[in-house]
Amino acid sequence: MFKQLDPLLLSQARLSILSLLYQQKEAEFTFIKGKIKITAGNLSIQLSKLRGAGLIEITKQFKGNYPLTICKITSEGLLAFEQFIDAINSYKPTPEL
Repeated sequence: MFKQLDPLLLSQARLSILSLLYQQKEAEFTFIKGKIKITAGNLSIQLSKLRGAGLIEITKQFKGNYPLTICKITSEGLLAFEQFIDAINSYKPTPEL
């Protein structure tokens, strides 16, 4: 039986963000933007959705005179990503005996 896929992670941008944070644990806004190649506005929207679901934490601070936004995956985010991957793996065909 196929497992249910989390609709929040069916978005390519949100899945990319969570995948990146799963590997890095935390990353700056500009680093994420450069890696997944989306606009700053779209990234902000997707980060807000992930934060609203409790999958990431966002910290805003300053580095010198420049704003710095740091995104960090939460324990819920780690679990959600692992469950999503597990659900995807359930879609693999099983070898016939």
